[in-house]
Amino acid sequence: MVHLSLPDTIAMTIENTRILLAARPKGEPVAEDFRIERAPLPAPGKGQVLLRNRWLSLDPYMRGRMNAGRSYVAPIEVGAVMEGGTVSEVVESLHPALVPGDLVLAEGGWQTHAVADGDGLRRKLDPDDLPLTTALGVYGMPGFTAYAGLREIGRPAAGETVVVAAASGPVGASVGQIAKLHGARVVGIAGGSRKVAHLRDDLGFDVALDHRADDFAAQLKAAVPDGIDVYFENVGGHVLDAVMPLLNEFARVPVCGLIAHYNDSAPPPGPDRLPQLMALALARRLTIRGFIVFDFNKLYPEFLREMGAWLREGRIRYSEDIVEGLENAPQGLIGLLRGENFGKRLVRIA
Repeated sequence: MVHLSLPDTIAMTIENTRILLAARPKGEPVAEDFRIERAPLPAPGKGQVLLRNRWLSLDPYMRGRMNAGRSYVAPIEVGAVMEGGTVSEVVESLHPALVPGDLVLAEGGWQTHAVADGDGLRRKLDPDDLPLTTALGVYGMPGFTAYAGLREIGRPAAGETVVVAAASGPVGASVGQIAKLHGARVVGIAGGSRKVAHLRDDLGFDVALDHRADDFAAQLKAAVPDGIDVYFENVGGHVLDAVMPLLNEFARVPVCGLIAHYNDSAPPPGPDRLPQLMALALARRLTIRGFIVFDFNKLYPEFLREMGAWLREGRIRYSEDIVEGLENAPQGLIGLLRGENFGKRLVRIA
């Protein structure tokens, strides 16, 4: 069955506003690395749907996708639409299971409209359940990243000490709160007094530290008198330097991100810390494992069930940072990479 919602005469007048990658950044992205353009509204084919994107997720991984070269997925090509997760509304459907008005989690990208394969839209959203925006944050990819990385690699036990970097972001905040639900003692690291207070006062972390403090390394050492059993790595840089000597034997280190280095255009300054890290990994029998969220897709139904219950019961809290208008997405990403966001950064498109 074919489902249409827009009269042909109206559909022909609507344009698709989209933001393209104009150039590969050299170091920190700048506004000139993006280009906004308007194009005819895309038309769905058999089994496809036309989406109107309502919300766009901004995430640190997007910086890596702007680079050329091999990674875990292909880079965004220069001249192509910037990619990203969206909460979208079906406006035209050539798929039997989707009708106009359905709300879905999609990969609609940095644009007002997108065409998607209906079979690939595995998650419909209920606006009467949890807020739609949570599907891009705590109840979406960032929350699932925290859930899966902590469960499969971190494996915190009651009474153990878990340290998480970038702890006020959507991944880090979820890591800390899930670890608390498992009975762990949690130390969160963030940048700035406001974020530190949020970790301590709103999210219930046992200790919250500001990595910008001159004596940060000493504060961290004092905060973990029994050492660190799990370090959830989101940052790298001087935070990792302070953590390394405090790792216990058989500590687990899920490596989710290294945001301190995403804008690097040259190797970081010496000394070379790799021999120190490898010697530590050997002597203390560390488990250091990088992961990408889709490595653990088998856990997704369980995540939806457990995280959904925690959110409805108020056992997991979250914060969001809203950027108004698609045209402001480039600056929103630039600011995110600088640590300017407070919570999950989203763009309200419509």
